[in-house]
Amino acid sequence: MERLNKTVVFSLTSNVNLVNNVCKQLGIEPGKVEVKHFSDGETMVEIEESVRGKKVFIVQSTFEPVNDKLMEILIAIDALKRASAGEITAIIPYFGYARQDRKARQRQPITAKLVANLLTVAGANRVVTVDLHTTQIQGFFDFPSDDIPTTSMFANYFFSKKINPDEYVVVSPDHGGTTRARYLAEALGLPMAVIDKRRPRPNVVEVCNVIGDIKGKNCIIVDDICDTAGSLCAGAKILKDNGANRIMCCITHPVLSGRAVELIEESPIEKMIVTDTIPLRERYLTITKKFEVISIADLLSKWIYAIASERPLTEVYTELMAHKK
Repeated sequence: MERLNKTVVFSLTSNVNLVNNVCKQLGIEPGKVEVKHFSDGETMVEIEESVRGKKVFIVQSTFEPVNDKLMEILIAIDALKRASAGEITAIIPYFGYARQDRKARQRQPITAKLVANLLTVAGANRVVTVDLHTTQIQGFFDFPSDDIPTTSMFANYFFSKKINPDEYVVVSPDHGGTTRARYLAEALGLPMAVIDKRRPRPNVVEVCNVIGDIKGKNCIIVDDICDTAGSLCAGAKILKDNGANRIMCCITHPVLSGRAVELIEESPIEKMIVTDTIPLRERYLTITKKFEVISIADLLSKWIYAIASERPLTEVYTELMAHKK
């Protein structure tokens, strides 16, 4: 890539290593910023270099503690706006509150819309996300919003393994994820199956059936988020009970709350292929050896370069979907 002038990429506290890798690919140094948390819980973000008239990118995933990380973004945007930044892009690889995108019951909030409003009022000019839980959240923003798909990364991972297409099937963990699973299945030239399940209450799953032929097959479960892992492990068990051979999972956002890692270690899942939108904690790797991390640094660097150099994002989409076979 050509060196970018008048472009700065800042990392707050959630994705420091990711930003370092992105900046290395872009041929620039990470922006200088200091994030402070005071004893009373307040946050201060100080920009330590000039951003006047520059295209600025802030990278921050909003995982646990979600509200602290969200406030860091809002305060950083305000600081950049007051420092006369030319254009501010908030890159939120994991967009917290994305699952609160509608009123499932009366008197519930639509918090994803509230977060979009907060980013707008703070002064962001664009938002970039990775594998949004629901794509309609892009419509919550009154300025450009882009959602980067990870299908190409997972497809290229399996292409590199030179898998036999006769032995594998892509599985959606529920009906809501069929579109995501279909994209990966089409990219790999594999058949698809769907786990039919329902949730009688939050974090409780009843698996009813498997739609599709998975007997004797190696199953690739694909999903955007793994939170408590209860749903994922229940799905893996039903696949095994229905005659599946090996079970692997492709997960974009490893939230992994509660006993998720322990449940995965105890489950029939052989491998968890995850991205670094949320960094894995060191203690997880002492509990299980099932995790393999692939980085989104290449995806983000291509996206930032296209935005900063004012090139069409359709070219990036085309490149991303040109899988290595």
